[in-house]
Amino acid sequence: MSTAPDAPAASGPPAPARRDAEATRTAILRAARYLLARQTHADITLKAVAERAGVSAPLVVKYFGNKDALFARVMSFEEDADALLDAPLQELGRHMVRHVVVSQRERGADPVLRIAFAPLHGDHGDVLRANFRTQVTARLAARLTGPDPALRAELAVAAVLGLGVMFGIARGAELRETPVEHIVDRYGPTVQAHLDPA
Repeated sequence: MSTAPDAPAASGPPAPARRDAEATRTAILRAARYLLARQTHADITLKAVAERAGVSAPLVVKYFGNKDALFARVMSFEEDADALLDAPLQELGRHMVRHVVVSQRERGADPVLRIAFAPLHGDHGDVLRANFRTQVTARLAARLTGPDPALRAELAVAAVLGLGVMFGIARGAELRETPVEHIVDRYGPTVQAHLDPA
C-alpha cells in the first residue's frame, strides 16, 4: 500500500510579518527629530537614525532617499499643518484643540509642538522657525478675514501650542484625565475667538 508523499518540510522559521510602512516612517522621523534636538546635522548619521528607530540604514534610504531629504522632511511642517488646519474656518478652533489632544493621547506627541524644542541658535533652528512661520501661521493667516489676520493666527497657534505643552510636557493631571470633547468644549472657543473677526 503506497502513501502520498509528505509535504516538503519548512526551511527555517516563518518569515516575520511585514512592518507597517506608516509606523516605520513615523519611527524614522521620530528618531531623526530626537537626534536633531541633541546634535548638529553634520554629526548625525543615517546609521544612528536607523539604530534609534529600530530599523536598518537601507530602510531609511528606501523611505527618504538620503540624509538631506530626511532632514528636509524633519524640518518641514507641511503635513502637520495639513492635519492641524483641516476644518472649515467656523469649526477650526474646536478642530485644532481636538487634533492636539488626540495626537498627545494616541501618539504621545503632536509634531507641530516640536517648534517648542527648536534649537535657539544655528541654521537648523532658523530653518525650523522659518518653516513654522510660513507653513503654519502664515498659512492660517491667509484663511482669516477681518483685521490683523497675522496677529490673530499667531495668537490662535500660541493657544494650541500652550495646550500641547501643558498636556504633553507639563503633564497636567486634570487635563490628561478630562474627556477630549470636554476639553474641546472648554478650550475650542478660546482658540476660535482669535480666528473669528472682531
